[in-house]
Amino acid sequence: MKLKVCGMRDAANIESLVSLKPDYIGFIFYEKSPRYVGGELDAGVVRRIPASIKKVGVFVNSNPDHIMKIVKQYDLQYVQLHGNEMPDFCRILRQKGLSIIKSFAVDNDFNFAMLNNYKPFCDLFLFDTKGDLLGGNGLAFDWNILRDYDREKPFFLSGGISNDNIDQLLALAAGIPIHGIDVNSRYETAPGLKDVEEIEKLIGKIRVKEAEELEV
Repeated sequence: MKLKVCGMRDAANIESLVSLKPDYIGFIFYEKSPRYVGGELDAGVVRRIPASIKKVGVFVNSNPDHIMKIVKQYDLQYVQLHGNEMPDFCRILRQKGLSIIKSFAVDNDFNFAMLNNYKPFCDLFLFDTKGDLLGGNGLAFDWNILRDYDREKPFFLSGGISNDNIDQLLALAAGIPIHGIDVNSRYETAPGLKDVEEIEKLIGKIRVKEAEELEV
């Protein structure tokens, strides 16, 4: 299972996280987010992140030209669309050579059939909890509804994941293949500042589970 840590912007915090070797690091380019990178994110710091860690830019209802500019400035490998972007918007970005993660706000009434129109134009999906905010609500949805998803497209699971419930999630993943988990607000000491020690514990739990599965 891959780990994506989202909402980074502090140089020292980024460097500490990089030492733990997560699979993905996310940077939010949405001005209304409390984790918006603003003028704090040094492009040089981001560019120096090892190639083994994929860099993700998070955008909300942005425009293709702006997204392309940011991708080139920070040398991003993925674009995460976290707003109301339609399949055609994903197609336009895909045609520009970008790798796309499309996020969806999920609750018990979510209709997985609506994902079919997105599948040809996205590399990964991300299922987050539907809440008052577009992301970073710190709440989990009922993960069992993922059994209704055909899993044709790999996905990240996000929303309320913490060291208190990761064991439950890992048990679920034994029956439902999950590409990776996306963590954010539940691992923060302040918006945009991650508790690296807690993330290290999370990585430890994931690695132990993987080792156990290899022994079976």
